[in-house]
Amino acid sequence: MSKDQWLPRPPVEGTSQPPMELRPQATRFKAMALDRALWRVGVVGYGRLGQSLVSHLLTWGLKLGLELVFVRNRDPGQTAGSVPPYPQLQNLTDLGEKHPDLVVEVAHPKIICETGAQILRHADLLVGSPSALADQATEQQLLEASRRWNHAVFMARGTLWGSEDITKLDAAGGLQSLRVTIATHPDGFRLEGPLAAVQGSVPRTVLYEGTVRGLCPLTPRNSNTMAAAALAAPSLGFDRVIGVLVADLSLTDMHVVDVELSGPLGPTGRSFTVHTHRGNPAEPGAVTGSATVTAFRRSLLGCCQLPPRPGIHLC
Repeated sequence: MSKDQWLPRPPVEGTSQPPMELRPQATRFKAMALDRALWRVGVVGYGRLGQSLVSHLLTWGLKLGLELVFVRNRDPGQTAGSVPPYPQLQNLTDLGEKHPDLVVEVAHPKIICETGAQILRHADLLVGSPSALADQATEQQLLEASRRWNHAVFMARGTLWGSEDITKLDAAGGLQSLRVTIATHPDGFRLEGPLAAVQGSVPRTVLYEGTVRGLCPLTPRNSNTMAAAALAAPSLGFDRVIGVLVADLSLTDMHVVDVELSGPLGPTGRSFTVHTHRGNPAEPGAVTGSATVTAFRRSLLGCCQLPPRPGIHLC
């Protein structure tokens, strides 16, 4: 698949309509734009997800009441030729000079751990790497900074299917267990620590099975869906939601996500159960699947519509 195939398409000649997935929100954003200045958005990270997001903002932002005010990438040369010079930010410490309303992180959990609290001093924050919150100190720092500066922390749900239903069930006391299994080709994993040395010699190898808190540091870029599940079910959290990572040699162009949950035993002695199985097409060796890109755009639009209240919110 070429780069042009996964980057957002430019407007079709003769039409000014945004892509289909953006149209339901367009009216609300146009109204918002009439009532106030454009919603100023900064993007940190310029990998596949960041490139798609930046291209979308440059193409459709003004129609949706959004303005791209900066792009920050570890390697400035990567944005050369594809991002106009004016929104590039050399140092993240200077982001306050751009006066963003929202900063979007699509880089690496380290960005949230190291600078998330500082970002909240200036703007709301949309986190594309929820696995950062497996670190309890980071979670506490974000909460404190959010309350101190009156800015919201939004967590992208990514490819987690049924996150709202999980949250509702959890709030009602009906969630007993939650298990998320992610399977893909070994080339699609970015493993760290002990997992990096694991070599699967069979077609399907379970690399990890245990708490999501224990998994996130070992594969921070492949555990974001599991982290979103832990955030969607606070009664279980990172220590009781189970994550399973599977290397499957047959999944050369697909990420498969299974979510299994159960409730407490009912009067009949049986539990309420749900099992969803989702296939997310992906380029060979890619960390980010195609459905993840679309889901993240929706998270961006969704958090801009929510009232900016302090705290951590799944979006």
